[in-house]
Amino acid sequence: MMIHTGEKLYKCEVFGNDFNQSGTLKVHMTIHTGEKTYKCEVFGYDFYQSGTLKEHIMIHTGEKLFKCEVCGYVFNQSVTLSVHMRIHTQERLYKCKVCDYKS
Repeated sequence: MMIHTGEKLYKCEVFGNDFNQSGTLKVHMTIHTGEKTYKCEVFGYDFYQSGTLKEHIMIHTGEKLFKCEVCGYVFNQSVTLSVHMRIHTQERLYKCKVCDYKS
């Protein structure tokens, strides 16, 4: 029922974030504890979340699941797709403090 009502019973005592599922809070808390329970067997990298490890493993397998809906280019990491999308949106994150140049 909490999903339908938007009620959030689980609170992060560090940041004060509210969550509607205990599992979501548990995953969030690994940020504070530094606990990284998911390990890449190839490189030995440690990850906080299983989803991040799964996304990382796609580097090794060559699997590409993140498709640009504008041009159809496909990526193996969501962050790479996010950066790519700036091409289409003309979003410029970095602005020169002296002139109006943005990149």
